[in-house]
Amino acid sequence: MEIEKNYRINSLFEFYQPLLTKKQNDYLELYYGEDYSLGEIAENFHVSRQAVYDNIKRTESILEDYEEKLHLYAEFQARNRQADEIQQYVRSHYPADAKLNDLVSHLESLEEE
Repeated sequence: MEIEKNYRINSLFEFYQPLLTKKQNDYLELYYGEDYSLGEIAENFHVSRQAVYDNIKRTESILEDYEEKLHLYAEFQARNRQADEIQQYVRSHYPADAKLNDLVSHLESLEEE
């Protein structure tokens, strides 16, 4: 469960990071991206461990609120699922159609960016 939460927060952070303050960015980047402990972050910023914890929890809530309102991450996931279905269908039903397979390959390359 903790891995899923970390993945979700990191994903939301990717989408909504420009909307966060510098401090929120710094704390989340260190905590989720660099795997710093609360104590290490507190020491680096000369604040209490509790202050770091509160800021991270508040920022997680802000990210979830942005997603609830804007749905960028959910729509990204839906597009990726749809693209995967298209790719599987084309590969299994139209393996000899060079143009269609080129389009699917291009779609795959867009997903990786």
